Amino acid sequence: MKTEISLKVKSKFVNKFKNGYPLITKDTIINSNVLDEEGMTIKLVDEQNNFLAKGYYGKQNKGLGWVLSRKEKEQFNHHFFEKTLKDAFSQREFFYKSSETTAFRVFNGEGDGIGGLTIDYFDGYYLITWYSKGIYHFREFIIDSLKELVEYKGIYQKKRFDESGKYIEEDDFVAGDRGEFPILVKENGVNIAVYLNESAMVGVFLDQRDVRKTLRDVYSKGKRVLNTFSYTGVFSVFAALGGAVKTTSVDLANRSKSKTIEQFRVNEIDDNAQDIIVEDVFNYFKYAVKKGLLFDVVILDPPSFARSKKFVFSAEKDYKNLLKEAISITEDNGIILASTNASSFGMDKFKGFIDTAFKESNKRYKIIEEYSLPEDFRTNKHYPESNYLKVVFIKKIK
Repeated sequence: MKTEISLKVKSKFVNKFKNGYPLITKDTIINSNVLDEEGMTIKLVDEQNNFLAKGYYGKQNKGLGWVLSRKEKEQFNHHFFEKTLKDAFSQREFFYKSSETTAFRVFNGEGDGIGGLTIDYFDGYYLITWYSKGIYHFREFIIDSLKELVEYKGIYQKKRFDESGKYIEEDDFVAGDRGEFPILVKENGVNIAVYLNESAMVGVFLDQRDVRKTLRDVYSKGKRVLNTFSYTGVFSVFAALGGAVKTTSVDLANRSKSKTIEQFRVNEIDDNAQDIIVEDVFNYFKYAVKKGLLFDVVILDPPSFARSKKFVFSAEKDYKNLLKEAISITEDNGIILASTNASSFGMDKFKGFIDTAFKESNKRYKIIEEYSLPEDFRTNKHYPESNYLKVVFIKKIK
């Protein structure tokens, strides 16, 4: 394997890379056919062989790899990764000091300088997620740097090398002590049961922390709350703790029921007083309309892409229709919490879906507040797609 290879950037993309764009994609490169083994160092040059940037080759669904440095002599060695991780951890000192929140992101991919890598903290346990074989090539430098920089109970990892980002099933334990799962972490004082040792997901999406707090503190008291695509029901837990009269959680996955019951129980909430339904969300909407069910708050946080037996959901294509379904079962003056993590479109386009959905439903609305990624999910200003989360609290006006 060659350790370093030069890739020529098409002239129309040169300024993009000069201005800090970090993602290397096939359409920007003239000679991508020379790429060999993932993990090799890439030197980006213009068509006159002038140096632009340095990175690594690692295929994932977003592209061919990531720029890591603007210095031609940079070596991607232990020192490089240790310094980059140390800088990232120092940005999270505030989070480490909190007793109310003990789960957060300590390294956020290209936002912290290394695309394809994330590291999350769960009350003394660290979880590394590798998004390509290319970044996994540097695992010893990264794991050793992590061990040197932090005290830890245990380190786990998730490999998501498949080009579609799928998880590779295996024992995820790396170092330290194995956790007794679930481990209980806190988020703004609320208990969340987390599993670092099973499947791609751990039980909570940390990027929604601020949104859940707002749901609990502002929008739940005395309300009937519907949580669609509910996963492990954490939004429902926050709504219940905020004084919701009842929560209804709907998700197609069989595991969602037992996982949601567990999240209620670790917060001493009577799960029998809540509705937990295993059902295709679109079928549930039809059922709710037929039964004349109305909710004060409807939470829409679908995956950006999902497949059920009868239906393939794509956020970009289908979010508008999903919203129309939600509008039909939301009380007048009720709230729709509309959220998407699709990076393929921005907030303006998302608001366009919202506007069209309400117009086609002949209903009026008002956007009350909006959220993007929280502070620990650092983003890259030269790469707008890194700020993928879009959340809007919408009031359906009578």
